[in-house]
Amino acid sequence: MIAIQLRCRSLSTHLPHLHYLPAGPFSSFRISLSSLSQVVTKKSAQNANQENPVLLNYLINTLDIPIPKALAISNRFPWVRSVEKPELAVHFFKSIGFTDAQIQSAVCHTPQIIYADVENTLKPKIQLLQELGITGSDLGTLVSKKAIILTRSLEKILKPSIEVLNKVLINGIDNGDWLRVLRRCDWVIYRSPHLRLIPNISYLKSIGIVGTQLSSLLKRQPSLFVMPESELKKLVSKLMNIGFTTDSKMLMHGLHTLCCISHKTISRKLLLLQHSGFSKSECMEMFRKAPGLFRTSEEKISRGLEFFLETVKLNKSMLVQHPTLLMFSMEDRLIPRYQVFQLIKSKKLVTKEPSFYHVMCLTEHMFLEKFVSRFTENAEALLMAYKGHLLDLGKE
Repeated sequence: MIAIQLRCRSLSTHLPHLHYLPAGPFSSFRISLSSLSQVVTKKSAQNANQENPVLLNYLINTLDIPIPKALAISNRFPWVRSVEKPELAVHFFKSIGFTDAQIQSAVCHTPQIIYADVENTLKPKIQLLQELGITGSDLGTLVSKKAIILTRSLEKILKPSIEVLNKVLINGIDNGDWLRVLRRCDWVIYRSPHLRLIPNISYLKSIGIVGTQLSSLLKRQPSLFVMPESELKKLVSKLMNIGFTTDSKMLMHGLHTLCCISHKTISRKLLLLQHSGFSKSECMEMFRKAPGLFRTSEEKISRGLEFFLETVKLNKSMLVQHPTLLMFSMEDRLIPRYQVFQLIKSKKLVTKEPSFYHVMCLTEHMFLEKFVSRFTENAEALLMAYKGHLLDLGKE
């Protein structure tokens, strides 16, 4: 349609100039072009008005799909004269608990599913997803956004891909890992596993990412498993160039970071650290120790730097050695524990001052036990220093 319109514009632009062509053999050519322009224009008008009223009415009146989207879908199926198949498909989705909104979303994303054979195509693929532990409302939510899964070959793509990935995931069916993976990247079961999945898994294993680390990487960044192998190797090469090694547990976290944020974003965060007095080599060391820091928002990093360097007066070397401090929650952990830490020091409740890093890293239970409840005479004041901000929020 668009191509025809463009051709019409082109012809209408050039036809006036043909008037000046000399008489003779070109005159018949001029007449032919003029006739062609009229034919193309008529054809264009016919196509513009060619819609499928039967399907269009069904999409609008039954599925409540917006008119522009319903028009676009109905124009994809100009030969349809019955809505028997769509009715069967919709009835099937409703029978397994899908809401009207989920069905509408699924059809808008992948219209062809309403013409799929229910018994031989839709039902076996839905059952496969259910076998992966994706059921109930989770199943409806997934299919509403990733209905393209239902268009993949069951025997040639879905089952072989799932078989490969099941060997990577650990207890995937029991703890909902499959749902997380497919929500983040349904492409892992979109093509034959021999194209990218198997080569990428083999490569990741060859650089030391195996077992629970490989499983964790799949759950966090499944797109790594289906990117071109050459691109995956480039990411690993970048990490090696800044000091990562194949025996480092941080290599997996580094890959996750490089895959999910842009080079521009990383550069901005490096500049933020450098403006706070960290050298380039110190920034690289912080990246190697805690790649996840660079997935943290710039605002949070900035607030953390101000807190540690200006309020706590912490030596920069402590942050270089323990950059994860900048990843902790300011409101829920850092500020409340710092207040308890300061109160303990002011009341001289301990003879040996505890390590600030140790205080910040303790679990909630251990922190309360070691720095609040053990000081029975001051427990109320310490608890107020630690949880007082929550009481204030409750009053509001």
